[in-house]
Amino acid sequence: MTRELKFESPSFIQRLKGMLGVDFYRLFHTPMFYIFLAIAAIIPAMILGMTSIENAEGIVEPLYTNTWQIIAADTPLYVVNSISEYANMNMVFIFGGIMVSIFIGHDYKSGYVKQLFTTHAKKQDYMISKSLVGAFSMACMCITYLLGGVVAGLLVGASMEVNVGSLIFAVLGKIVMSLGWASLYTLLNIIFRRFFGISIASSFFFGTGILIIGAAAVIGNNSALNIFLYGSSVYACLSSNIVTLLVCIVCSVAWAIIYNVIGTHILSKCDVY
Repeated sequence: MTRELKFESPSFIQRLKGMLGVDFYRLFHTPMFYIFLAIAAIIPAMILGMTSIENAEGIVEPLYTNTWQIIAADTPLYVVNSISEYANMNMVFIFGGIMVSIFIGHDYKSGYVKQLFTTHAKKQDYMISKSLVGAFSMACMCITYLLGGVVAGLLVGASMEVNVGSLIFAVLGKIVMSLGWASLYTLLNIIFRRFFGISIASSFFFGTGILIIGAAAVIGNNSALNIFLYGSSVYACLSSNIVTLLVCIVCSVAWAIIYNVIGTHILSKCDVY
């Protein structure tokens, strides 16, 4: 009498947990992650301590007089009128995109993807895992950026005056947007998986928010722009409230779902090697 052996396929949670375990292990054991955390902390210090502007009387003055101006703009200005409105925590999403490109690019360069999809056929797990790890990385960069900005503000003696509630909602809004950004960058790197240089360039291009700035230049500051990823990031400003945070959550999750569905479809239909 023979006994038939049955092997159950791992559930979605089990598969995702396993892939996340591998990705987080790789993330924590690569110097790249810590280098980008350090970069995120140094950027606000450089901006606050080294930027200045010449006034009408020819006197050079600091570009920022309030520490929190390097965290977020005072209001959701989609049209950038000066560098002081742009140079804030949103820059994290530019460097975060480059980090995601390097992380995924290494998968293809090392042959990890070929090995992975030989034994693990679920493409959606790959997309979701990379999006979540990328989101975690950018969220950590937002935190080190905040810490670096606070230290720099104390060192240069900049004003610390702020509406604490609005500041908290602004920072949380930007951290939440990390999920949408990471999903976008993961999709871009899937599309340009054979061209590492183009994937980095595309991440940088979208990270700068050129598209939303261009749209705002045509139609002006409009709340409808919040449906765009960068628009929602700008929406998280120093006049934020609970509604602001909710808008950021909805936009980030919606774009994450859209980008992951598209990316999964591309991986399923195309050669991933």
